Amino acid sequence: MDIFRAEARPSRRVAEEYFTGEVWQDPIVETPEPARAKAVRVIFSPGARTNWHTHPLGQSLHVVAGIGHIQVWGGPVRVIRPGDTVWIPPGEKHWHGAAPDRAMTHIAIHEHIDGVHVEWLERVDDAQYAVAPQDKPAEA
Repeated sequence: MDIFRAEARPSRRVAEEYFTGEVWQDPIVETPEPARAKAVRVIFSPGARTNWHTHPLGQSLHVVAGIGHIQVWGGPVRVIRPGDTVWIPPGEKHWHGAAPDRAMTHIAIHEHIDGVHVEWLERVDDAQYAVAPQDKPAEA
């Protein structure tokens, strides 16, 4: 058993090449082989968002605070709220981030294949981000 002390794992600002706006991560766990799980708490300032990206084994997001937006390539922008959990299947192109006027925090959980847990793609430009969300509850 390992205990990972919070004070030994400081918050870090994420790479600007993969995100727009101010985004911070707090590591939760990155399991050693043969396990493949990684989890981080991600804090998006208002208007901040990821680039378009995919995950080879999918991704789960659990919103813990604020209001967020999420979109699958070719689909509508959706609103996500505290308590919502989103499953993104393997290879599905998507982005997620905070609403324009609200911060958002979520827990991101994903697995890796040979150390790869994400493929970063192009930025979500301001016109794509500005599309009004389809505001309805997530599907069960």
